[in-house]
Amino acid sequence: MGEEYPKAVVSRALGVSRSSQYYEPKVVDESELEADIRKVCAQFPRYGYRRVTAELKRRGGRANRKRIARLMAKLDLQAQKPAPRKCRTTDSNHPYPRYLNLVDELQVERPDQVWVADITYIRLQKEFIYLAVLMDVFTRCIRGWHLDRSLDQSLTQEALCKALETRCPEIHHSDQGVQYAANRYVELLQGHAVQVSMAEVGEPTQNGYAERLMRTIKEEEVDLSDYEDYHHAYQQIGQFLEEVYMRKRVHSSLKYLTPAEFEAAWLSKQKLDSQPPL
Repeated sequence: MGEEYPKAVVSRALGVSRSSQYYEPKVVDESELEADIRKVCAQFPRYGYRRVTAELKRRGGRANRKRIARLMAKLDLQAQKPAPRKCRTTDSNHPYPRYLNLVDELQVERPDQVWVADITYIRLQKEFIYLAVLMDVFTRCIRGWHLDRSLDQSLTQEALCKALETRCPEIHHSDQGVQYAANRYVELLQGHAVQVSMAEVGEPTQNGYAERLMRTIKEEEVDLSDYEDYHHAYQQIGQFLEEVYMRKRVHSSLKYLTPAEFEAAWLSKQKLDSQPPL
């Protein structure tokens, strides 16, 4: 057709610019960006494209979410979640008092307003061990944790004692498991003027923050590790909670900051706001 009609006529007839006939698309070299994406996904295998994008920006990179999503799909780096495995850690059949849910529809607006607590199991080659964790809802900071071979009441009490050494919540929220309802545990809380709150039996969503925390720990640390024994697990899980989770892993709910960064920024703002005007 180009030999029969002038290019200008053809361009007008098709409604395109004449220059487009000479356009050759540029081939963009994305190998460096792909390498950066691989590095982030190797460190945080459960990250989706949104958090990968945020992490790349934290490292000085420039890329939008759509581009990262496209490249992750190309590299087959989409976050994959393993099938859930269940192991019973909550025994709500006990004679201890039950407490009302104080956090339902509560607006959490400051650090240490609400702590949530939960327990999960970890499978080793020859035994099960158990992890108890307390998290501050507002900042997502880990306040205390303990790993033990036993699921008895000392597991949660040790985690709580560690947490209370440096901080104290207004409300402590958990399920109705015997480890949290037992007299000694409740006495520890009440001795620090902490209100006790519990989810209803059979309603895990009422302790959703703690449930999601445990799922993160399982998916991003436990399921990716092969612990030699209890001591190795204690060391590795401690490093994940105190270093990776607290200081390296970004949270979408915290504007893609780490818990430590978010808390520091909030405290800094409160200090600045409290200063009298010049």
